[in-house]
Amino acid sequence: MTKFDARKAIEIILYIANKVKEPTFHRISKLFYFADKKHLEYYGRLICDDEYVAMKHGPVPSEVYDILKSVRGDGTSDFQHQAKNAFQVREKYLVKPSRKADVNLLSESEEECINAAIEEYGTLSFQELTEKSHDKAWEAADDNDIISVKDIASTLSNSKELLKHLRNPYPGD
Repeated sequence: MTKFDARKAIEIILYIANKVKEPTFHRISKLFYFADKKHLEYYGRLICDDEYVAMKHGPVPSEVYDILKSVRGDGTSDFQHQAKNAFQVREKYLVKPSRKADVNLLSESEEECINAAIEEYGTLSFQELTEKSHDKAWEAADDNDIISVKDIASTLSNSKELLKHLRNPYPGD
């Protein structure tokens, strides 16, 4: 796994928050998960290289959650200052953007997968998002433990090829 890209994550939080009704921590977390699954399936990598934790209501991107909580005022993140300039948190879980997302930080494939996740899952209820995200990868992890990228990959239609790619992303090395 490479290094978490906080700048990109903050822009994706803004992107989602500007496009969906009720951009709560839960909705944003689930849309990150579904976008990452699509990007992993089609392009062989996660978008921001965040790790997912198996929490009660489904997978949660760990670093993104820390950023959201730090803006709310109950947690710390190395990226709190940048995030506070980008959005606020109201009513405990509702993200209110202060500006539009800088889409120049997103690749075409990343934006495509985020849009696909928003289109498919953006209007689902809390319960529906929770149920949809309780997949085999989430089930394989212990409560509040990291969901392995291999377990996420194993839920996708091209799992064999993807797992081979994840074992050796640079053929010839």
